[in-house]
Amino acid sequence: MKTLMMWIRRLLMALILMAGLAYAGACGYLFVVQRDKLYITPHADIRPNVSEVPGIRDIRLKTPDGETLQAWYLPPAHGRPLYLFFGGQGRRLDQQSHRYVEMHKRGDGFLALAYRGFSASTGTPTEDGLFMDGLVAYDWLKQSGYQPQQIVIHGHSLGSGVATYVATQRPAKGLILEAPFTAASDVAQERYPYIPVQWLMLDKFANRDRIGFVHMPILIVHGDRDDMIPFAHGEHLYALAPQPKTFKRMAGEGHSTLTRTGIYGVYDNWLSSLH
Repeated sequence: MKTLMMWIRRLLMALILMAGLAYAGACGYLFVVQRDKLYITPHADIRPNVSEVPGIRDIRLKTPDGETLQAWYLPPAHGRPLYLFFGGQGRRLDQQSHRYVEMHKRGDGFLALAYRGFSASTGTPTEDGLFMDGLVAYDWLKQSGYQPQQIVIHGHSLGSGVATYVATQRPAKGLILEAPFTAASDVAQERYPYIPVQWLMLDKFANRDRIGFVHMPILIVHGDRDDMIPFAHGEHLYALAPQPKTFKRMAGEGHSTLTRTGIYGVYDNWLSSLH
């Protein structure tokens, strides 16, 4: 009996050790590939080809650390706003054509940025790198003669992290966060509840920690059937945001369906209310 108990203890210790090694291996794997999961970077040097929106210019912006960023630019009609747009993961510039059409219909302008590593932009994405890219895009607009009251900072999904950061550093007419997260690390923690994501994740994009430093009107829109970034993230971020702020619940909508349901009309009405 004593020998049997000894072997059972050894077996249990071996199983615990194997489980520990497997857990450590899983944590190590996720740590190594985390940026591959956060940044899906489709590479393609595609020039503007949106038939419904003539006049889009393909431009290149230089960053302080030596990267070259691709962006598509369309000036607004007189008296209309210009959207500084930061998109989500895995989107090339040409895959946002539905947005360009909706803005163009209203006479709105835009500067749509491809982060480093996206589309034809050079470099490798990191949180600090994307923040730098966002500031470079804003500063290009300022150097081109646009005043803060003409610029609307707009971020979708991953772009909400860039947009929120830029809004803490530069003035604008308003900040629009479409399907935002409280933090990218919060979303990852929900997906991997048994992994210490908050310790391991390098690029957290913690909107919840920055939103209180935004000093401009804020509009948050979120679909209540979003299966990518849960609706609760938008609600929580709104609760943390300072006034003046507005929250729009998009009933029955998902993560990337808001444009087709007339969200730019919502943006237009909100911007009109700020006068």
